Order: sequence, then C-alpha cells, then structure tokens
Amino acid sequence: MTVKSANRGVQSAGRDAATSSWLQGLGRGGLIARGVNYILIGVLAVQIGLGTTVRQADGTGALHALAAHRGGAAVLWLLGLGFAGLALWRLAEAGYGRAGPDGHKVTKRLASLGRAVFYGFVCFGIVGFVLGTGGPQRSNDQSKDVTARLMAHAGGRWLILAIGLVVAGAGIAMAIGGLRRKFEEYLNLAQMNARTTTLVQALGVVGSTSRGIVFAVLGAFLIVAAATFDSEQAQGLDGALRKIATTPAGPWLLVAVAAGLITFGAYSLCEARWRKVQPGQPNQT
Repeated sequence: MTVKSANRGVQSAGRDAATSSWLQGLGRGGLIARGVNYILIGVLAVQIGLGTTVRQADGTGALHALAAHRGGAAVLWLLGLGFAGLALWRLAEAGYGRAGPDGHKVTKRLASLGRAVFYGFVCFGIVGFVLGTGGPQRSNDQSKDVTARLMAHAGGRWLILAIGLVVAGAGIAMAIGGLRRKFEEYLNLAQMNARTTTLVQALGVVGSTSRGIVFAVLGAFLIVAAATFDSEQAQGLDGALRKIATTPAGPWLLVAVAAGLITFGAYSLCEARWRKVQPGQPNQT
C-alpha cells in the first residue's frame, strides 16, 4: 500500500465518521445541551433582575443550580456529554465544512474550530465540577484574571483591545444576523409546517439578537479595560448582565435581555430538531 493510498483511506474514513448518523446525533444532543445551558443562565438572570437569587448568571451558576436538585448529577453528566458531542461535531465541520451556503469557506471552518475548542473547555469544566476536581471559574473572576495576566506583558493591553473589538464585532454580527434571519440558512425549513416555521423564526430573531447584544456588551467591557489599563473593568457574563441592570432602564432591561437568552435556549432546542448537521453537505435538505 502506497502512502498516497493510505492517505486516501484515512481521509475516506474521516469523512465517513464526519457524515455518520452517530456524529449527527451527537451534534443534535449538543444543541440540546447548549439550549438547556442558555435557558438556565437566562432564568438566573431574570431572578437577579427581580432580586430573588444571589447565584451567578453564568455557566458556573447554572451548574450549581442543577446540582442543587435531585437527580442533578445525572443531568450534569448528560450536559457534559452534550457539550462533548457539540465539540466533536464542530470539529468535523472544521475539517469538512459546514452544512449550508459557503460552508467550505476558510473563515467558517476556522469559526467552527474555535467553537470546538470552546465547547471542549466547557465539557471539561462540567466534568471537573461533577467529579469535584475543579470546575469552571466564575466568569467575572476568569475575565479579570486573564485580562490582568495579559496586561502584565508587553503589548498585552493592545491584545486585550483587539480581543474586545473582535468579541464586540462578533456580538454585533450575531445581532444583525438574527434580525436578518441568517440562521435560516442552516435550518431544514422544508420539514416544518407554516405555523412551526413562524414560531422558529420568531425564536431565532429574538434569541440570536439578544445573544448578540450580550456578546457586544462583553466586548465593550474588554475595550474599556484596555483603554483604562484596568483589568477590573473586564466583566464575565454575570458581570455584564448585572451591569445592564444599572442602566437608566433599571433591572427590567436585564429581565428583557435574560428573557432573550431563554428564547435563544428555546431556539437551540428547535435547532436540535431541524438544523442541518451533516458536515460538508451544502445542499442538504
């Protein structure tokens, strides 16, 4: 067997795995896990706005909320498995392209790779939390610590500024994409009836726009931290949401944004049913 034929065999096996039904199932399971996570964070944020909880409105707070209930450990294991599946699915997209228009573009494949790495870290954090060997750090503490470490190095301030601009830009792009219903490119709309299509579109617009706003706020705080050379200005998800409550609109703006995150969670559950999940199949129906 030649090296070329061996490479072809490896590539063929890799594509078979990437397009397999089990990997697509893992991707759909991962979208369910993402939806549950956003719903929990949104509920905690609503409670913060109403002054009925002291938990963090981030991934760590969501894990503690689940662990406090009977059977929570089992749900946490399922959540970790879901994010592992989401990471593997995104990794397959990075290797073979996304389903949907222009799925083979380098930018989209790199975006899938970045999401794969992120979801992998989320998975390890959940597993560490369940095993009691660690777990995800509070988003505010993590954001401040990383910002301070980077600022301690030459050029770190400019790196923070660049990251802040990227995160804010991504958030704005998410919000605009939500308003323009770009998410429809990745859905099997032909499998829905008219009423379901209308509902999913509404959830996608509200949820994606709200999620984009939160990311834009996170990026803005990083930009402020870089401009003031003060790592304490950086905020994680919980801090960003709490800052929203300090605006002239008061806690009701936070409740509105939190409701949007819950809506995005509900939309993610719809994606688990109707998303095109087979990598490298732009014309999948």
